[in-house]
Amino acid sequence: MTDSFDCIVVGAGIVGLAHALAAHRAGLRTAVLDRDARAAGASIRNFGFVTVTGQQEGITWRRARRSRDVWAELAGPAGIAIHQRGLSMVARRPEALAVLEEFADSAMGDGCRVLRGAELAEHGEGFRQGLAGALWSPHELRVESRYAVGQLTQWLAAQGVRFLPRTVVLGVESGRVTTASGVLRADHVVVCPGTDLVTLYPEVIARRQVTLCKLHMLRVADPGFTLNAAIMSDLGLVRYLGYANCPSLPALRAVLEDEQSEWLADGIHLIAVQGADGSLVVGDSHHYADTHDPFQPRAVDDRILAELSATLAIDAPEVTERWIGVYPSGPDVAFMEAPAPGVRLVMVTSGTGASTSFALAEETLADLLNLAPPPHA
Repeated sequence: MTDSFDCIVVGAGIVGLAHALAAHRAGLRTAVLDRDARAAGASIRNFGFVTVTGQQEGITWRRARRSRDVWAELAGPAGIAIHQRGLSMVARRPEALAVLEEFADSAMGDGCRVLRGAELAEHGEGFRQGLAGALWSPHELRVESRYAVGQLTQWLAAQGVRFLPRTVVLGVESGRVTTASGVLRADHVVVCPGTDLVTLYPEVIARRQVTLCKLHMLRVADPGFTLNAAIMSDLGLVRYLGYANCPSLPALRAVLEDEQSEWLADGIHLIAVQGADGSLVVGDSHHYADTHDPFQPRAVDDRILAELSATLAIDAPEVTERWIGVYPSGPDVAFMEAPAPGVRLVMVTSGTGASTSFALAEETLADLLNLAPPPHA
């Protein structure tokens, strides 16, 4: 048993695990501390959908592409199943199809193509008749987060990363981490606090204007057909910043404000992904507060399901599970700060942890170790 490491990571969610991987790959003796016995927060309460297309142009898009590649590298060794690849961004309306056509013609649409009419029907099962079309992207992959995060943890432990669950961190200084069980020492410390906005470096988190976002998630029984990719729809086009420069976006937004104002008010956009058992993970919504109530109003769920039925041929979705997720949210997509020498505070504040954390962690380690930035940065 040792109390000294090269690198200590505080937080065992996906952001923390990504930093543990980067530290391990850099040859550092690494420990991961977390107050919980296992990951139970936002890192497992999501789609497991590594989203590339639609991410904001620039560093976020590049991080998503790199993180997708890392997920693919880890899948085999860690025993993580990749359930789906690609994205069908469905256009329910002609205004949405116009946005997708503009996006496909831009540099951000590299590798994507627009499907219309019979081509859409031939592309895969389950699409509702009468859709305007869809954008097909080959860039995404999807894992089952509730299992993949645990599998990644076990694999890192087998590689020599030390995990100290149920360890409460009370304070961090240069070279020193104080826990309720004693003091640990490390040359490098990475703090990944997730939704804990008040224990470590609360003044930095407050200055970054971080609050919490609550979202609704549902599991829908096997609809009787197989999705060949993750599904999104019109509402996602006004939420994902990668489409922000499309000239037709304001026209689509005006239509959505007229026809689906309640959906917009609840921050709803559709994502549907399929698991090995055929069931669909469906969501989601976005509500913001410093502290959230634990309740899940039916009206929000009903709107999510209505968008699902308008996009896929599922007239009466059978919900088998419901849950909420909470993640940190702020004006930045993500940030890294150095509150003390040898210490980095890292937060993903946009709900893109699964999609971007591996690349962000490589940037953090390069910064800590005074190395050249990774190629994607």
